[in-house]
Amino acid sequence: MSSIHWPLAARIAGRMAGTHPLEGTYHFAALARRAPELVERAAALASAETGLPWEGSPTVKVVTRVEWAEANISAFGRLLAPAEKKLAGGKGGKIGSRVLAAEVGALVGVLSKRVLGQYELVVPSGDDPNGDTVMFAGANVLHMERQHEFRPEEFRFWVALHECTHRLQFTGVPWMRDYFLSLVADLVDAAEPEPGRMQRLKDEMREASREGRPIMGESGLMGMFATPDQRRLIERVQALMALLEGHGHVIMDRIGARELVSQDRMSRVLKHRRQDPRTKAFFRLTGLEMKMKQYEMGERFILGVERHAGFSALDVVWSGPDALPTLDEISHPQQWLARVG
Repeated sequence: MSSIHWPLAARIAGRMAGTHPLEGTYHFAALARRAPELVERAAALASAETGLPWEGSPTVKVVTRVEWAEANISAFGRLLAPAEKKLAGGKGGKIGSRVLAAEVGALVGVLSKRVLGQYELVVPSGDDPNGDTVMFAGANVLHMERQHEFRPEEFRFWVALHECTHRLQFTGVPWMRDYFLSLVADLVDAAEPEPGRMQRLKDEMREASREGRPIMGESGLMGMFATPDQRRLIERVQALMALLEGHGHVIMDRIGARELVSQDRMSRVLKHRRQDPRTKAFFRLTGLEMKMKQYEMGERFILGVERHAGFSALDVVWSGPDALPTLDEISHPQQWLARVG
């Protein structure tokens, strides 16, 4: 494995992200001024809805597309540093390093034009040693408001609800942050050079073709090149993220239905946006198709548990890692209920 040329990745991501006409305007500045108040209000409602405690005060930032891209490139660099160190000396050299940088930079640059908000706790940086930051992608929020004629105050608050719910999941559940980082560490530990990898891939592609399955699954290129052990770890990560994304989506919709006049329309627009056929091929290639489905899968799981056992039954899921649903249980909530009693 080649180490990734991170400065090049950051430059490519920044060029792909570009600028937006609303960045640097008074609209952007007004959003930045209001964002802490929106987070404070959303935090109180999300904490009451989930039963999870809101502790401390996160940093609240409204960032440009370039700033979002640079922050995420930096985060990826910190996350992958142990794997790069472990696999140092592998084949690929400078050319491989630059190719990987181009791929990562382009991916982050494209995403910088779509993301609305983000909560980061798990990958602290030098600027934010606790990593406790709620971010709004300012240009994208403003663009969505104008494109769909959303009520700005309602849409911004709705985005804040989602990110505050994610913060509650990581700070209100004492073991969640360490568990997530342990999954990352396990993936790094599983990152070993694999003799015969290309032959294995050819065999798997032929088998998928014979069975009429997509050659590239929902995990994209990452899943194709993963070993069987890594795939099992990826499934654990996918199950966790489906739970967290689905839980966040249900909470934001549920509070929004009570608090916001335009809740139903905003929800319909965002669900349609995730189904945009123009981006499906890109998401399948990168493995982000699973990310898009996580909202739906996780939401169905949450609502399925509620339908069979009541919303309070979900409290069990925060009791410890063993109570988390598997990827199969995400699709079959009754199986999870039977297992956890």
